[in-house]
Amino acid sequence: MALNANDRAIARFTMLGHGLVHWFELSIPIFLVTWHSSFDVSLATLGLVVSLGYAPFGIGALPAGILADRFGPKRLVLACFTGMGLSFLALAVANSVYLIGVALVGWGVAASVYHPAGMALISTGASQQGTVFAYHGMAGNAGIALGPFAAATLLYFLDWPLVAALLALPAAVGVLYGLRVEFDTTAAVDDDLDTEDEEGLTLPSFLANSRQLLVSAFLVVFVLVAFEGLFYRGVLTFLPEILQGLPAMNGLDLTAGLTGIEPGDYIYVGLLVVGMGGQYVGGKLTERIPVERGLAVVFVILAVLALAFVPVSNLGLAALVVLCGVLGFFLFAIQPFYQVAVAQYTPPDTRGLSYGYTYLAEFGFGAASIAIGGFVLDQFALGAFFAVLAAFALAGSGLAVVLLVGEDRIGFIQRYETEPAD
Repeated sequence: MALNANDRAIARFTMLGHGLVHWFELSIPIFLVTWHSSFDVSLATLGLVVSLGYAPFGIGALPAGILADRFGPKRLVLACFTGMGLSFLALAVANSVYLIGVALVGWGVAASVYHPAGMALISTGASQQGTVFAYHGMAGNAGIALGPFAAATLLYFLDWPLVAALLALPAAVGVLYGLRVEFDTTAAVDDDLDTEDEEGLTLPSFLANSRQLLVSAFLVVFVLVAFEGLFYRGVLTFLPEILQGLPAMNGLDLTAGLTGIEPGDYIYVGLLVVGMGGQYVGGKLTERIPVERGLAVVFVILAVLALAFVPVSNLGLAALVVLCGVLGFFLFAIQPFYQVAVAQYTPPDTRGLSYGYTYLAEFGFGAASIAIGGFVLDQFALGAFFAVLAAFALAGSGLAVVLLVGEDRIGFIQRYETEPAD
């Protein structure tokens, strides 16, 4: 069934937002090498500076969710566009590594707003949530791929301050488009629902709404998303390094003359591109099968793929490429399922807060896999790393089964689904 006019408008707006967030996020590491040669500081110092920008991206999701409930998601997304663009313009005029740090912190604060606000907008405004989430996810993957590609290409020809300023231009386009586009932010919920909570910034209201969420089925969803984040961040953080050391990559040279680019990078980018298809298929499936069943099955598939990684990679390059493609497909196919699950297990008037907690789990708690994965890879064989990832996936699958069987058996498992308003 084709999207109606309101769903199409919301889809375009949130696709632009999702693509922009990841456009900026993945372009930042490309600047790292240039900054290292431009400023007399160690790589460790630069790493700390960049981490200061990424930290608010995850930590800020919870307060951003509160703000989305208070002011409405569209205003927050427009503020996100504005803040990200201004932060990169500030980056363009930074003449020291400390000012770079300040600009990146500004970007992290602005970017943290998007996911809670954008998800809340889709969940309360789009009648075909699964399809809109699918397009939304595909746009995010496009930003993941295009951001670093654009930054690397421009840096080949231009100085980094000018590149930073040019990368800010799409944010201005987003603001101009957002000011013109019109849609109903509550078309998928009851007519009398007010998603802009006038009391949303008070401490008692925050505590009351948080308690309502965390003593309900949403607590199960929250922990499930944390395990998904652990698997997701672990794979995407360490896979580029892992690929370079595999026997299947020995003697392969596709990058003659391109300093800093490894053959495994092509496989990694291919995984991200295939993920766009996974996002689309996963989103469409949420409208055809129970999301709990989809989550349980995809988590099991991810666990199997993790356990199969080492033996399959030993079969040669072709087998490795196919495995990474399948892994990329399911790694991103699972995201629309948990995004719709949040909408189904939370009341609409706290949807921004719900997605704030969700992305705190995804980007905040999920980041723990960087420390865990680094320790395991340093102390144990490669197979142990993928066994840990498989354990994360199996734990998530178990929680999905709790949701699947718990509605009639466990008292606190309650849905908050509403019919679209006429």
